[in-house]
Parts: sequence; C-alpha cells; structure tokens
Amino acid sequence: MNKEQVKAERKTLILSLLAGLCGNATLAVFTSSAVAFSVFPVIAFAMAVYCLYQEYLTKPMSEGTPAIAFACFLVGAFGYSSFLRAQMPEMGSNFLPLMISLGLLFWVAVKLGVMGKKEEAAA
Repeated sequence: MNKEQVKAERKTLILSLLAGLCGNATLAVFTSSAVAFSVFPVIAFAMAVYCLYQEYLTKPMSEGTPAIAFACFLVGAFGYSSFLRAQMPEMGSNFLPLMISLGLLFWVAVKLGVMGKKEEAAA
C-alpha cells in the first residue's frame, strides 16, 4: 500500500481495531465473573461494527485492506485480553496474547510501510 491508500484506509483500520477491542470486552463482560457488568462495551461494539459496515458500503476497499483490517481486529482483541490478564493475574498469563498482538502489530506496520526502507532524498 502506498501513502495515499494508507490515509484513505485509516478509518477502516481504526474502526476494526476498536471493534476487536470492544468485542473482546463485550465477551469478557458476559462470560467472566472477574469483570463487572457494564453496558458500554456492548454499545461501543455495536457502534463500531455499524460504522465499519457503513464504511464498507460507501467506499470500496483497496487490495490488501481486508487482511490488514482483520489483523487490526485481532490486535484489538488480543490486546484487550492481555490488558485484562495483566490487571487480574488470577485469570492466567498474558504472555501469549501479548506476543500475538505484538507480532500482528509488526506485520501491520510492515504492510502499511511504516517499518519499510526510507526513501533516499534526491539532492
């Protein structure tokens, strides 16, 4: 992806990250007794998915964007899981979710060109 495509797809990627984060928070609210019930993760998840769907309907996605968006979704889900396990160690280790989210973040950065080679300036 070039720089113009990254700017155009930034909203989609941020919404997919937010959907993953809120989706895992919603799952934790309904299934984990260690997390207090709140309706806000459910509302935020519904709004993020709705906005992501509207973005999908209005703009066509460029090549490679769906895979990167899914990776951002997983980064949000695994990131929240590792955060939750860091707060409550009785839930288990946060090593695996943290390593998965960091690996996916590295892959997304390479795909977006953030970690690519710097272009030589013509003097």
